Amino acid sequence: MLVLITYDVNTEDKAGRKRLRKIAKECVNYGQRVQNSVFECSLDAAQYRNLKGILASLIGKEDSIRLYNLGNRGTARVEELGTKHTYDAENDLLSI
Repeated sequence: MLVLITYDVNTEDKAGRKRLRKIAKECVNYGQRVQNSVFECSLDAAQYRNLKGILASLIGKEDSIRLYNLGNRGTARVEELGTKHTYDAENDLLSI
């Protein structure tokens, strides 16, 4: 399934900047950054549950993370406009 992850982390203090780095690092482990705080991840159900749990444990009370499950045909629903083209989610990610 294709999952779109977006987040907004309060970075006014050192702890917030640390949370931001940890959240981004976890998202990089599961997918591809497509914008500053937006990731596209091709996940199975177990990976989705695992990542969701990790992210839930990392956020602070003033932060938010949104996960959009676009389903197994999610890439067919993605359209890009502009000059920054990203990647092919079906073929460019490595499976571990």
